[in-house]
Amino acid sequence: MDLIELVREVAGKKIIYTLHALDEMNAEDEIITTEEIRHVVLNGEIIEDYPEDKRGHSCLMLGIPETKRPVHVICAPKEEYLAIITAYIPTLEKWEPDFKTRRKKK
Repeated sequence: MDLIELVREVAGKKIIYTLHALDEMNAEDEIITTEEIRHVVLNGEIIEDYPEDKRGHSCLMLGIPETKRPVHVICAPKEEYLAIITAYIPTLEKWEPDFKTRRKKK
């Protein structure tokens, strides 16, 4: 089973949010809902893979929910749940217009 299939399978069981993810999701200027997170993990794409992450294999996903704004989610599939490590609205300051490619530091 590839990573995207694993992410979607365990997300169907349960999604757990870290405190850091909840803090980021509730930032005053960019509230991100659990519905947006669910949309990204079930319909989005993996744009970066972190197989050696200290929290376990994780990945960065991009999706564009019904709100029409891009959302990045870093998640780690576990045996019985999907851990949402963080979520944020990517900016053009750090990302190319496709929101999949990091801008080169000048």
